[in-house]
Amino acid sequence: MSTFQSKITINRPASQVYTFLADMNNHQQLMPDSITEWSSTVNEASFNIQNMAKLALKIDSRIPDKQINMIPAAKPPFEMSLTWALSGDDNETTVTYTISAELNMMMKMMASGPLQKLADHETQTLAKVLA
Repeated sequence: MSTFQSKITINRPASQVYTFLADMNNHQQLMPDSITEWSSTVNEASFNIQNMAKLALKIDSRIPDKQINMIPAAKPPFEMSLTWALSGDDNETTVTYTISAELNMMMKMMASGPLQKLADHETQTLAKVLA
């Protein structure tokens, strides 16, 4: 299993960060420009990754103010899970975003850079959106 992680601290309480992340409709704001054909509800989102694949994700579990786990809603090109983990107090929240993917050697060579870039982009954009 390959893991891609990005961590950031946001000057907001964990409850506010959690409320934003718990709604899949808000995740469109975190995506890079290469994401097209976005469609979402509170619990699911589907989209196209330019020149790659169509992906559908759903929230698998929520732990209020602590964690949100997402998994594919339809058969993905490879097994994966995405986790937003939150810790902090009333003044700031440390957000750790982890993408775990079951990649063969060829896929790892092709996808590692873009997946790490995606994790970094989403956390940095989250900090801007909630600033």
